[in-house]
Amino acid sequence: MAEREPEVAVSAIARQPAAGVQETTTGAALRVVDLRKNYGAVEAVRGLTFDVRPGEVFGLIGPDGAGKTTTFQILAGVMESTSGVADVFDRPAREMRSRTGYLTQSFSLYPDLTVLENIRYIGDLRLVPRGEIERRGLHYLRLFNMDRFTDRLAGRLSGGMRQKLSLVCALVPEPQVLLLDEPTTGVDPVSRREFWKLLSEFLSQGVTIVMATPYLDEAERCARVVFLHEGRRLALDRPDALRASCHGALFEVIASDHRRLPDVLRSVNGVIDVQMFGERAHVCVDPAMETAAEAIASHASAAGLAVTGVRPIAPSLEDVFIARLHEATT
Repeated sequence: MAEREPEVAVSAIARQPAAGVQETTTGAALRVVDLRKNYGAVEAVRGLTFDVRPGEVFGLIGPDGAGKTTTFQILAGVMESTSGVADVFDRPAREMRSRTGYLTQSFSLYPDLTVLENIRYIGDLRLVPRGEIERRGLHYLRLFNMDRFTDRLAGRLSGGMRQKLSLVCALVPEPQVLLLDEPTTGVDPVSRREFWKLLSEFLSQGVTIVMATPYLDEAERCARVVFLHEGRRLALDRPDALRASCHGALFEVIASDHRRLPDVLRSVNGVIDVQMFGERAHVCVDPAMETAAEAIASHASAAGLAVTGVRPIAPSLEDVFIARLHEATT
């Protein structure tokens, strides 16, 4: 899991919809019901259901192949679903492309065009008036501290600057919904922090943000998250509620021969589950289990493992995701 960065203002804003956001008939900015997408015999999205509230930061969390990008493409209106509902403000997503900004996972702009030429091209495609393209583009470039790079070729930008340019292009049509597919992957920590600070401004304007991220510290900043695995929903709730849903007490155990740790610790009476995070074991035990730390250390030592640490820890979203995945696949 990526190292946690200091919280920024967006985390507080994300907890509730922005004031003055116009409600829709269903009360949802996005509504996904029993969404399915097949590529031949491959089921990329399998009966996915969730809604996103106006002015909310909503996270799609899952590993590669979980169906995040396919879901984004359907919500962006660039791909048709096989079946199910994908509505943006109560209308089919394909009809709402002019109100939806989509930042793809990979660099999708033109490397041989300058920063400003890319912005003009995307603005023309989205039918933004020419004068507005220039005004909005320069406004967002100034926000991103990129206004001095208007004549630089996009292909010569750093990874963080490319992501910022992609976001500027997505914002030029002034969308009401922003779909961000892993927007900070491969971006340095400073740019990641700046990126989240900028999102706080868009939230204050009532923009609804849906993002996929592999960083669990970023997922913590979302108002709600949905866990995905192989196109299916594992869980959906607020990050704090998901952490609170962890059954039992959690301990971190460090011992020699960590490869044997799971089998050894699962045989301890009162242990619910054991998951490995590198060389460290996260051990979930029955909350009624007394002297759990002593029992874990004693059992491991009796099995010939040199225990160097047993300590209680608070469950993270990563722990919750692994636990839900384990429940779903056993």
